[in-house]
Amino acid sequence: MLTINEVPTPALIADLDLLEANLARMAQHVRCAGKGLRPHVKAHKCVEIARSQMAAGALGLSVATVQEAELMARAGIAGLLLTSPVADPLKIARIVATGAVAVVDHLQQVEWYAEAASRAGRRVDILIDLDVGDHRTGAVSPEEALCLARAIERSRHLWLRGVQAYSVRGSHVGEVEERKLVSQQSFQIAAGIREEFRRGGLCCDIVSGGSTGSWEIDSAIDAVDELQPGSYVLMDLAYRRIGLDFKHAMRIRTTVVSANHAEFVTVDGGLKAFSTDRGYGPEAVGLPGSQYRWGGDEFGYLDVAGCAHRPRLGDRIDFIPPHCDPTVNLYDRIYAARGEIIEAVWPVMDRMRG
Repeated sequence: MLTINEVPTPALIADLDLLEANLARMAQHVRCAGKGLRPHVKAHKCVEIARSQMAAGALGLSVATVQEAELMARAGIAGLLLTSPVADPLKIARIVATGAVAVVDHLQQVEWYAEAASRAGRRVDILIDLDVGDHRTGAVSPEEALCLARAIERSRHLWLRGVQAYSVRGSHVGEVEERKLVSQQSFQIAAGIREEFRRGGLCCDIVSGGSTGSWEIDSAIDAVDELQPGSYVLMDLAYRRIGLDFKHAMRIRTTVVSANHAEFVTVDGGLKAFSTDRGYGPEAVGLPGSQYRWGGDEFGYLDVAGCAHRPRLGDRIDFIPPHCDPTVNLYDRIYAARGEIIEAVWPVMDRMRG
């Protein structure tokens, strides 16, 4: 029986008790709010976690890439939504094969999906992606959204289901009141377009969006039908810094590989072990007063001069990563632990088999 002290470091550890608590909390809250939950697997890229989310009552799963859609479809998971517009006919054919709902923000994409669906002899559900202020993807006006909707309705191989209104800003701006304002404005745009659709006799059964950073806000907005939170199940420093209190179910376990200096120790977790997109490093668990510094691809420094306890050579130190999604992407497996015991080893994106 493997224990957490026997896994080779650096290692991605998922605390099952905390993960299950996060999963249940989100599922119950969204259910009580009368909304649908379509959690985003980009946060964990793991079939086993996805199955747990479905078992807790999710109506389906959101995916960010074609590969994620294919992974979940192979696992027999239904109700997939690919949240990213795609501009490659070869990828679009693969998406059609998964049965996922797709999003579009350009007439050419509508044409590509119609052609791929026709060749496959399938009908594809479509949401129109809306630009609600991030200017990343999405139709930029009600007129553009209506034009796309009419083109979808004209195709006998496509089925217009509604719109996607996701706001990056609504997820990550610091103060809760600011996040609330951004979310309300974003879904106000979506609600207005839904009304335009209905006046034109066009279907808009689904308004999908939202995230971990705005989960309580979005679940209270009338226009929202389903939420797409992802990071809540694992949690990270970025969301804690803006006030979210989901449990830190994800830890990166490292080993002290050098302890020759009084002021710091060196661990075997560096740039290849943690996400680097947040402008700050990970946080050591159980060592208040410590400070992590990047030390290279394979190494990190932990300043411990202000700590009551100084780690020794060979000690294991757990870290909370800055951002869970890109951190998970660095690993090929998740060690699922309950207490000190590793109950299972889960593949990330099926990489263990590959």
